[in-house]
Amino acid sequence: MRKLLIAVLAAVPLAAPAAAPNTVTLDVRNMSCEVCPITVRKSLEKLPGVSGVKVDFDRKTATVTYDPDQVRPEVLSKATTNAGYPSTVHK
Repeated sequence: MRKLLIAVLAAVPLAAPAAAPNTVTLDVRNMSCEVCPITVRKSLEKLPGVSGVKVDFDRKTATVTYDPDQVRPEVLSKATTNAGYPSTVHK
């Protein structure tokens, strides 16, 4: 029984530590009303790896906290673009 337990434990891969979250700010176009930020936020929050989104209507930006092992800034930008709000990474 002990050998079986050791064999099972040896076969189970150890979980790799998660990467530290990254934050990126996107410049978002076409936000013209108070409902627009909600759509932008929802388009980003549904992506795997996104853990936080803050949309600033006045500045026309979205600040996104994400897991770089699961999603890239280009994918974040594509999500807002597909929702009707083209965005680029703020420089």
